[in-house]
Amino acid sequence: CAGWPFLPKDQLIEQLYREIAALKEEVVNFKAEHVRQLYALVAGTLRYSPVLEKLLAGAALLQAEKKLSLHLAKVLVYDLLFGKGLKCGGRWKALARRHRARLEAELARLKVRQKVIRNEDLLAPAQAGGPGASQVPRYVRINTLKTCVDDVIDFFKREGYSYLGKAASVEELRALSGKKFLLDLHLPELLVFPPQTDFHDNLLYTSGHIILQDKASCLPAFLLSPAAGSHVIDACAAPGNKTSHLAAILKNKGQIFAFDMDAKRLATMNTMLMRAGVTGFQLAQQDFLMVDPGDPKYSKVAYILLDPSCSGSGMVNRVPTAEAAPSAERLQALAGFQRKVLSHALSFPALQRLVYSTCSLHREENEDVVGAVLQERGSAFRLVHAFPCWPCRGLAAFPGAESCLRASAADTLTHGFFVAVLERRGDGAAASSSLPAAADNTSRHSEGTEPGAAPKKRKRKKQRVKE
Repeated sequence: CAGWPFLPKDQLIEQLYREIAALKEEVVNFKAEHVRQLYALVAGTLRYSPVLEKLLAGAALLQAEKKLSLHLAKVLVYDLLFGKGLKCGGRWKALARRHRARLEAELARLKVRQKVIRNEDLLAPAQAGGPGASQVPRYVRINTLKTCVDDVIDFFKREGYSYLGKAASVEELRALSGKKFLLDLHLPELLVFPPQTDFHDNLLYTSGHIILQDKASCLPAFLLSPAAGSHVIDACAAPGNKTSHLAAILKNKGQIFAFDMDAKRLATMNTMLMRAGVTGFQLAQQDFLMVDPGDPKYSKVAYILLDPSCSGSGMVNRVPTAEAAPSAERLQALAGFQRKVLSHALSFPALQRLVYSTCSLHREENEDVVGAVLQERGSAFRLVHAFPCWPCRGLAAFPGAESCLRASAADTLTHGFFVAVLERRGDGAAASSSLPAAADNTSRHSEGTEPGAAPKKRKRKKQRVKE
């Protein structure tokens, strides 16, 4: 992403369109004056992509304008008919306006054929009003390295938002609208706002006091729950939201080793971690499979977060044309890699707890991977029944698979996700009772206590957010 702002803006739009499915988090976190607006433009184009293809075909725009590519034509027509008006584009903007009457007529005909009135009604259920991206709330993780829950709530209240307290059910999250927000019912440092609430220009976001992170993506670090002072590996770390979450749980006391193969992603990640106030981390452009578990550098690593490459089938806002189910061969190749990297992670000698997660819905990448590795290493590690209050459990792929967690837009109002927690067997293992059981008795709120014990009084952080 780093070179994009220096491209001509029309080329930037097209490049961003091509890359948006794989690079959404990096685009959001990259600080460039016009990237946020382009992100919104392209995200809208992706949502309306099937409708735009019909409009382009009916209006014969690509035949009339030979220099237009399909991608750029979609962006231009979306902005012309559904957007807020192009603020860039030059000759491309003028070109699109020349065909406005024809495109508007084609849009009217399409509505008549589909017997709808609103533009929104042209979308498929998953895009328009079903359990898709438009229904997933805006989750805001409070960065406790810089602030605290009470101060952030106070800040939003001063900005005109109404705080409704802690949610009691997923249905309360689903009913959010307007300028109202809740404290999440499961995670203690997560605020929930209505879908598509935009905070990219908000002072809290630009200063690193809040992290825009889907709820399901917060589960891996939350369930790993490393003790302050621990050594932790984030095996496939970029773009870094989970790494910053680990640092907050550690209270910046300890050491995080983060690995990723892509130099640009690591550079973006470094910027984001610095903004979030993270210290005590080492980034390495290295394949985690090539990391030597016997290296003395990692002799104290007791926790590993493993979120390997996957099909991404759980991401509810994927590009429609890129969302087709992966082939059986592709799934088997991914699962083979995932089994290999999970087995490698379990070979670190001081490891006590590991969290394996994917943003995939496929059993082949989730329960089947965990089951296969447990067959190999079940004498040394066991699967923990983590977070019992979580409503969605693993598929019955092997005995005990219900100990795993699943998430989905329909059931948990999140992206699709899978999480498994593994612990070393024996006296040296971390006590399973230290795993989070509910939002109000985790280690962050009751240090040194067992679940159900009276939490120690927390000192209120003095650093406040200035308006």
